[in-house]
Amino acid sequence: MTQHLSELMEKEVSRKEFLGMAGLAAASIFGFGTVVKLLTGKSLGTSHAVSHGYGALPYGGYREQ
Repeated sequence: MTQHLSELMEKEVSRKEFLGMAGLAAASIFGFGTVVKLLTGKSLGTSHAVSHGYGALPYGGYREQ
């Protein structure tokens, strides 16, 4: 394991290869969904309040007006 790690550390890579490997490592650590959310600034799912239909009213009750 140590020998394999030292071989990887001694390998010469270009800046483009290094940035590509670093980006892939970050994406695999944090998850691809989080990275996409971070880059786009948008949520991947919808999280808005429901005003009608299933889940709009409390269980067994009616909305008071």
